Amino acid sequence: MKKIKVPLVRREYLVPFVLITLLFFLWGFARSILDVLNKHFQETLELTRTASSMIQVVVYSAYFLMAIPAGLFIYRKGYRNGVVFGLGLFGLGSLLFVPAEWMMSFEGFLVALFVLGSGLVFLETAANPYSANLGDPRTSAARLNLSQSFNGLGCIFGPFVGALCLFSEDSESSVAVPYAILGIVVLAIALIFTRVKLPEIDLGPIGSNHHATKGSYSASSVKRIWGRASFTFGIIALFCYEISEISINSLFINYVTDMEWMDKMQAGTVLAFGGLMLFMVGRVIGSFVMSRIRAEKVLMFCAAMTVVCTLLIIANLGTLSKCGLFGCYLFESIMFPTIFALSLRGLGLMLKRASSFLMMTPIGGAVGTFLMALVADNTTMSFSFIVPMLGYVVVLVYSITALKSNK
Repeated sequence: MKKIKVPLVRREYLVPFVLITLLFFLWGFARSILDVLNKHFQETLELTRTASSMIQVVVYSAYFLMAIPAGLFIYRKGYRNGVVFGLGLFGLGSLLFVPAEWMMSFEGFLVALFVLGSGLVFLETAANPYSANLGDPRTSAARLNLSQSFNGLGCIFGPFVGALCLFSEDSESSVAVPYAILGIVVLAIALIFTRVKLPEIDLGPIGSNHHATKGSYSASSVKRIWGRASFTFGIIALFCYEISEISINSLFINYVTDMEWMDKMQAGTVLAFGGLMLFMVGRVIGSFVMSRIRAEKVLMFCAAMTVVCTLLIIANLGTLSKCGLFGCYLFESIMFPTIFALSLRGLGLMLKRASSFLMMTPIGGAVGTFLMALVADNTTMSFSFIVPMLGYVVVLVYSITALKSNK
C-alpha cells in the first residue's frame, strides 16, 4: 500500500500557524533580554546585584501566580482569546517601560515586568496546544517542535539586541526604546489575531497537557498527584533546575565582566551566540542520544557534568572556569524536558493535572537569581556559583533515584 504523505501544516492553517509561531519567537526574545537588564539597572540606577535580581523575581513570580488562572481563563474563554489577552498584557507591560524610564523608577520597571510576565504566561499556556493542533494529529509533535525552534531563536537574539541598545558606546542607552517597539509590534499582532479568521480547534474539555477542567484542583485530586513520590521529587528537581539555569543566565554578564574577560557589550553577544547557542545545540544532541540511551542515564551524566563545571567556576581557575561556564549551557540543556517527562510517567488520567503544577516551577528562577546575587554581593562572583551548583546536585540525586526506580 502506498504511504500517504501528511503535510506538516495544511494550506488553510498556514497563516494562523505562522502567526502562532511568531509568538514563540517573541516570548523567547522577551525572556532572554531580561539577562541584559540586570547589568543595565545596576549601572544606571546604582543598584546592587541583589536589588537588580528583583527583575527575575517579579517576572518568574508571575509564572507562579498566574499559571493556574491562565489555565482556567483559557478553559472558559478558549485558546484564541487566551492568546489575544496574553498579547494585550505583553504589549501593555512593554509600553509601561516608557513612563518608568521617564520617572527613572525601578519600582515602575518592576510593575511593567510583572504585567509583561503575566502576558507571557497566558501566551505559553495557549500557544503550545494551539500550534500542536493546527493540522493532522500525526504531525502534531513535529509542528510543535518547529514552533519551539523559533523560541530558541528568540532567546539567542534577545541578549544580542539588548546589548546593542543598552551597551553600545555609539548611542545613548534607553531601555524604553526596544520595549516600546516590542510593545507596538505585540499589540499589532494582537489586533491581527482579532481580525484574521482562525480555525476553530476542538481541543476537548482540557485541550492541553498543562491544564485541567473544573474540579481538577480539588483537594482529592491534588492529594493523589502529590502522593506519588516520583512526581514530588520530580517537581523539586525541576524547581532546582530552574534555580540553576535562570540564575546563571541572569548574572552571566556580571560574572564575565567582573572577571575582566570581556566588556559588557561583548558579554551580551557571547551570551547570545555562545551560551544560548550551545544550549540549543545541546538539546539537539540530547534528543539524538536519548533515542539510543535511557533518558535517566543521559540525565545523570549531564547533571554530574554540570556539578563539575560549576565547581571549576567556584575554584576560579581561569580558562578552565571559562570552559565550565559554557559547559553548564551544554549539559543543562536536556534537563527541563527530561525531568518533565520522567515526572509524569505512570500518572495516567492525572497527567494533565500534574502538568499544570510543573509549569509553575519557573519561580525557581526568581529564588535562584536572588540568592546568587545575594551571595555575590557578600562574597565574590565566582563563589556565588555555589547556588546553581547546589541546584544541579539535586538534579543529580533525582536522576540516580529515577534510574534505580525504573530499572
